[in-house]
Amino acid sequence: MSQRVDATDPHNREQAIASAASAVKGGRLVVLPTDTVYGIGCDAFDNQAVEALLRAKHRGPDMPVPVLVGSWDTVQGLVREYSFNMRRLVEAFWPGGLSVVVHQAPSLPWNLGDTRGTVMLRMPLHPVALELLNRTGPMAVSSANISGQPPATSVAQAESQLGEDVIVYIDGGEATIGEASTIVDLSSGRPRILREGATSAEQIGAVLGMSAAELRGQI
Repeated sequence: MSQRVDATDPHNREQAIASAASAVKGGRLVVLPTDTVYGIGCDAFDNQAVEALLRAKHRGPDMPVPVLVGSWDTVQGLVREYSFNMRRLVEAFWPGGLSVVVHQAPSLPWNLGDTRGTVMLRMPLHPVALELLNRTGPMAVSSANISGQPPATSVAQAESQLGEDVIVYIDGGEATIGEASTIVDLSSGRPRILREGATSAEQIGAVLGMSAAELRGQI
């Protein structure tokens, strides 16, 4: 049976996060607030839980699950190379609304879907999400919605779509941005934007020394 826990009240926040962390460590699915939209997540290294996450969203392994981390340091153990461009983007925009696609460390035992050796990483700018991630370690997290439906910006929207597939729903209030993160692909040499969202192409270009048109592949 699903449980909704309230992290908006300081008196309940510790118990809410503890309940969610326990669920994640037990191989269950949770819904958590982030700065962009709500996410459905699980232990990134629990392959059965990742499969359950994909089933809950009604999508297959052809759409791999991103990974959220709780600190800059964590990401360095997950990637094949902590490149100059990645470091610049992490330092400029994390925590925040930017996801990066990079080559994953080859020794990792996870199965996030058909990643072709890459992983999409982000550090969210949300205190509840960060506290949960720092207790659980890296989590496989996708937007808390059925595939093809609008992303949830509140816990109620997530619950109405995902129902009993999720064991713990953390209510962290309305998502502050309400727009998915921007995705930048760093895995194929020249940086390029795969999806525009919460962080603008102009902001990213200013950090990387590129124009927005170059990042969009228009030049």
